[in-house]
Amino acid sequence: MALVAGRLWKSIGARAVDRDRACRMTASFLAAAPRAVPGPCLGGSSTAARHYSSEQKADLRVRYLDGEDTGIVVVGINRPKAKNSISKNLVKLMFEAVEDIKKNNNVRSVIFCSLVPGIFCAGADLKERAKMHQSEVGPFVSKARALITELGNLPIPTIAAIDGAALGGGLEMALACDIRIASNSAKMGLVETKLAIIPGAGGTQRLPRAIGVSLAKELMFAARVVDGTEACRLGLVNHSVEQNDSGDAAYLRALELAREINPQGPIAIRMAKLAINQGIEVDLSTGLAIEEACYAQVIPTKDRLEGLAAFKEKRRPHFKGE
Repeated sequence: MALVAGRLWKSIGARAVDRDRACRMTASFLAAAPRAVPGPCLGGSSTAARHYSSEQKADLRVRYLDGEDTGIVVVGINRPKAKNSISKNLVKLMFEAVEDIKKNNNVRSVIFCSLVPGIFCAGADLKERAKMHQSEVGPFVSKARALITELGNLPIPTIAAIDGAALGGGLEMALACDIRIASNSAKMGLVETKLAIIPGAGGTQRLPRAIGVSLAKELMFAARVVDGTEACRLGLVNHSVEQNDSGDAAYLRALELAREINPQGPIAIRMAKLAINQGIEVDLSTGLAIEEACYAQVIPTKDRLEGLAAFKEKRRPHFKGE
């Protein structure tokens, strides 16, 4: 795969160092891209073949929507007694759900939400944490950090629908998503300094990238919690919506957005996400080289030809991800 990626650069006029860096980044991503293997049945649960007690499995509900919404996956956290806090079992279930999603080429977007009214995720399960030996805490935090990194590395668009409190690790989970939508009454904050610790699952890195260094420092130093309206003003979330009587306004807005994404070219969206995510971390020259490499990936696709044909024939294109 590295050789294939390397060939993309023969006609690129960027500096050699830019070509090398961009080539390595693109090759790394393409090597991890999902293979065309049968995914779980749409409309069912991606964890259907796994074996858990009913109580353990209930901590996470994964739905593959069907009909006109085929391609949208909804991952719902469901730990009402623990305010959706992040436990060992939840981390395990989410890792496996993410792996299933990565292997399914039919998936176009993923919505992460809560099935518990008023709560998105309250962060780490402190009751479980209190029972851990000191030697267990570091490895658990590392695994939770790895999970949230995996969420951020999903190649398709991810949307966090925040209809309630997203605190600590809960906000870190949302920050790993491409897009965040919150109800106006949702509460968000990285409040770890209240417990004499710091965010340990990417918060110190992703929050400054989202809202700027100075504002991120202010929120973290003061352990400040903001509502959805303020979060939108700060740029922490893309949209803030008025909460409804059923408490799922952010989810419904996220579903609308997923439906907007659904008909677009899936390979193009994956390459656009890769170009943005990798390019924003490097200098402009290297970023432009990454963009060119990603563009090269869409040129030979059947979807590109279908887009041109649909435009010529004045009809809606039907993309297949090929």
